Amino acid sequence: MPKAVIVFVHSVDAVNKVVGKFSMYLVFLMIGILLYEPIARNLFDQSCIWAVEMAQFTMAAYYLLGGGYSMILRGHVRMDLLYERWSDRTKAKVDAITGLFLIFYLVFLLWGAYSSIEYAVLYGQKNRSAWAPYMAPIKIVMGVGVLLMLLQSIATFFKDIAKVRGEEIT
Repeated sequence: MPKAVIVFVHSVDAVNKVVGKFSMYLVFLMIGILLYEPIARNLFDQSCIWAVEMAQFTMAAYYLLGGGYSMILRGHVRMDLLYERWSDRTKAKVDAITGLFLIFYLVFLLWGAYSSIEYAVLYGQKNRSAWAPYMAPIKIVMGVGVLLMLLQSIATFFKDIAKVRGEEIT
């Protein structure tokens, strides 16, 4: 494989490992938010209309920012009916083909995310809830998550192509 491809794969893997390990801790933030709400309500008689919505935003960031890292770990669901019986080379061929479909899907998802981010920023979009937070921050986080997943899908595609060719990108 060309040196540029190898550098791209290593760079994307490194970024997704850092972001993925960071995003793992967002679960603890979400738990803290959800624990704070009943404590504040029952012990301090404070209303936290923001808690559930903030927990939802944290969870969205958790699974979207962790998507690329999950791909590195091969943690996504796969149909093992036939797959486990195939050779590594056949698996790589099938993964490369299905990877193209994933890349196609993620390009359109990123396009939609960009459009949604642009709208939220230009018009100061707020959520229609009692708390009414601005939507731009979570939409930007979601767009970054989709972008990282797209880049990781491309990197995985290159790894699969290398494996088909009898090479290995590690």
